[in-house]
Amino acid sequence: MLFSIITVTYNAEKVLERTIRSVLSQTYSQVEYIVVDGNSSDKTKEIIEQYADGISCRISEPDRGLYDAMNKGLRLATGDYVWFLNAGDTLHSKATVEEVVRGIPPATNLPDIIYGETSLVDMDEQFVAPRRLKAPKMLTWRSFSMGMMVCHQSFIAKRSLAPAYNLRYPLVADFDWCIRCLKQAAYVHNAHLILSDFLTEGLSSQKRKASLKERFRIMSYYYGLLPTVFCHVWFALRFYAARLLGRQI
Repeated sequence: MLFSIITVTYNAEKVLERTIRSVLSQTYSQVEYIVVDGNSSDKTKEIIEQYADGISCRISEPDRGLYDAMNKGLRLATGDYVWFLNAGDTLHSKATVEEVVRGIPPATNLPDIIYGETSLVDMDEQFVAPRRLKAPKMLTWRSFSMGMMVCHQSFIAKRSLAPAYNLRYPLVADFDWCIRCLKQAAYVHNAHLILSDFLTEGLSSQKRKASLKERFRIMSYYYGLLPTVFCHVWFALRFYAARLLGRQI
């Protein structure tokens, strides 16, 4: 079982090495590591070259944004599964991929989707908090009507069913991509593991608002306008309740 782990990066010299090390240190050997760089102008290219022996495929060229670069990674992948890990994010432990494989029930077809939990970490790779949205026990495409129920970095898809990212959504195409993957999936497997550590950097308020608007469009398309409006009323109430209680959003 071959996993194509794909890292997309641009001017990420401060955080890229931690991501590369987390992939190259895996105890499971059947990993194809692909790094797609958007022609960085900092030391990103030098870092990639430093680890060239462990990287299966690497390219550095201009792109049309994050999801265009991810589509390049999809085209380069040859594994049974694709798994996106952005610069700054890491696999949760050295044994994460091995534990995923061990957890797949024997004598069954391979899952179409494998998913798990995510931890939030800071720049020093220290644990901050679990992700507020806990992965549902059973994940379907309808689960995302309540938001991004599984972090993209903890969502593994069979390459054979993974579509290209829709470039009409420059900010949250991963949300749309996960839904489309799930709509094609017959067998979805909950790994019951923390799969990734997500670097908390925080979006600017302007970009966050734009992302929410884009996500609203996607949700309205799949789930209908009225249910999406009701969901966002609930999101707002949940957000302000969490702020009052001082909880991680």
